[in-house]
Amino acid sequence: MQEKHLERMRNGKGFIAALDQSGGSTPKALAAYGVTENEYNTEAEMFDLVHEMRTRIITAPAFDSEHILGAILFEQTMDRQIEGKYTGEYLAEKKEIAPILKVDKGLADLSNGVQKMKPIDDLSDTLERANQRGMFGTKMRSVIKEANKDGIKEVVDQQFEIGKQIIDAGLVPIIEPEVDIHSADKEESEEILKQEINKHLDQLKENELVMLKLTIPTNPNLYKELIDHPKVVRVVALSGGYARDEANAKLKDNDGLIASFSRALSENLSVRQSDEEFNAALKEAVESIYDASVNKHS
Repeated sequence: MQEKHLERMRNGKGFIAALDQSGGSTPKALAAYGVTENEYNTEAEMFDLVHEMRTRIITAPAFDSEHILGAILFEQTMDRQIEGKYTGEYLAEKKEIAPILKVDKGLADLSNGVQKMKPIDDLSDTLERANQRGMFGTKMRSVIKEANKDGIKEVVDQQFEIGKQIIDAGLVPIIEPEVDIHSADKEESEEILKQEINKHLDQLKENELVMLKLTIPTNPNLYKELIDHPKVVRVVALSGGYARDEANAKLKDNDGLIASFSRALSENLSVRQSDEEFNAALKEAVESIYDASVNKHS
């Protein structure tokens, strides 16, 4: 199954759906879906509701392998079931979509203009469970706020250090050093980031493969050499807070860059929609993001 997912991820047409909002961002995700905080009393109830939302998305006819290559899951989602199968199994077997696990524990405090990842103390246990649950890869996020060379180097060093542990466990890591779209020196940060990532890619061994998840660059095609690097399976873009239309328009200017959108995927979905309305709204989102990932301006 891994080889099949790897082949599709490397050469297939489509994008990655990000369904991995976790503890801190779950109330916001539910609110956008039309479920307000007074509709649940405990964290357990909140997570039940968000699993219902994700189940509705994943089981919808529009959520298909024709348009979607992979789906990023929150750890709890991996451990829960859809129609009697673990979520990863359901995605892989029923939908032929590669399941990917978010493994980071959130962001550390701002230092040197960046937010590195908090320590992931249970990483080896999580990776073992990810293998048992049929995951294809993992995802972990850091954030770059300023064009601080030392800070950006620290972020990329940390990402690749943990990335190697993930490779050793037989999974493909998605390295995600997000550049804040509101950063005053976003362009400069992206140049530094590209150089730092390149250094690490060149040091990987032949069988060590990674994916990259990056903010859509200010200068189109800035990341083309990363996309073409032999150690990179795929480079995907986060929507970063852009609304879907804007994110899609920016994505189209970048050859070989595909989407891995979260909010932009689910922005018009509502708990109050009938299944027919819900699927129509999801279909429109899926097709527009697919189109931006596949059909480029050049």
